[in-house]
Amino acid sequence: MLNKRDVFEIHRLKDMRFSVRQIAKTLNLDRGTIAKYIRQPNGMTKPVKARSSKLDPFRGLIKEMMEQYPKVNAPVILTKIKDKGFDGEITIVRDYLRQQRYDKQAFIRFESGPGQQMQIDWGHFGSLVYKNSSRKLYALAVIESHSRMLYVVFTHSQNQAALHQGLVNAFKYFGGT
Repeated sequence: MLNKRDVFEIHRLKDMRFSVRQIAKTLNLDRGTIAKYIRQPNGMTKPVKARSSKLDPFRGLIKEMMEQYPKVNAPVILTKIKDKGFDGEITIVRDYLRQQRYDKQAFIRFESGPGQQMQIDWGHFGSLVYKNSSRKLYALAVIESHSRMLYVVFTHSQNQAALHQGLVNAFKYFGGT
């Protein structure tokens, strides 16, 4: 399988009216490979077939058990579905439970009113060279929590004066005082 750069180059050369033979010679690739990538311009991806699982007939029962007992564990479920005819092992049940529980985990979003809270952070962006000297470059990022508006200012210092000036400018940017 070719990387994206090679596929792009094949199509670029084809757009320049190169023949398959010329493209193959230029890129040192087989003519069949070139023809294949020209026929499928979006890449060589094949549709993935959904595979059936031994667990498929029992997913409804497992879902009911998880709704009724949210902390139910794999051995208990395995015992119940083995009674119903399941012939698989515990690992497939554990993997399924892990996937189901991971998908349902959510977090509570913290909300604040307008002007009540900001989050600030410094970031380091390497150095800038000025003639004979090199100076570190920092960024002060300020996010107003209610609107999620972002203000970023670049500076050469993380001292208190730079912080205060950055915050004053952020307040003005956000429309505060």
